[in-house]
Amino acid sequence: MKKLLHTAAVFAALLSAPAWAQTASVKVEGAWARASVQGQKATGAFMRLTAKDGARLVRAESPAAGLAEVHEMKMEGDIMKMRAVPTLDLPAGKTVELKPGGYHIMLLDLKAPLAKDSAVPITLVFQDAKGVESKLNLTLPVGTAAPGGATAGSMMDGHKH
Repeated sequence: MKKLLHTAAVFAALLSAPAWAQTASVKVEGAWARASVQGQKATGAFMRLTAKDGARLVRAESPAAGLAEVHEMKMEGDIMKMRAVPTLDLPAGKTVELKPGGYHIMLLDLKAPLAKDSAVPITLVFQDAKGVESKLNLTLPVGTAAPGGATAGSMMDGHKH
């Protein structure tokens, strides 16, 4: 129990202090990844991104997955479609939310299940207006819902690669 309380305190500290990428000046808040179960090969990571001077999220990487991609989910007619996007624009001063049912980081070909109350490393790669890339290394808490939020519906239902 003591270890669980310590882990919870560490995650709370990580989430309360926004992370900033060095070059692109991108603030990351509320980051988390959805827990997976044995045999599940994909899951999502979610967060809010705010670029001080504007930037683009050009890719994501994680040693926990064979592939990490920026994805978009949107309705086309009455069908929800998901697809990888090459970049995600982060307009200056505007918060872009990566959330279930919208933009998110898709972790594909998971090397092991992501257990609830563990953590997963993810690197976000940004590009500023001059084309200069910067990396931001994050450690995301793994859970079944956003930290401090209500349980979100599973965005993995019916998603296959």
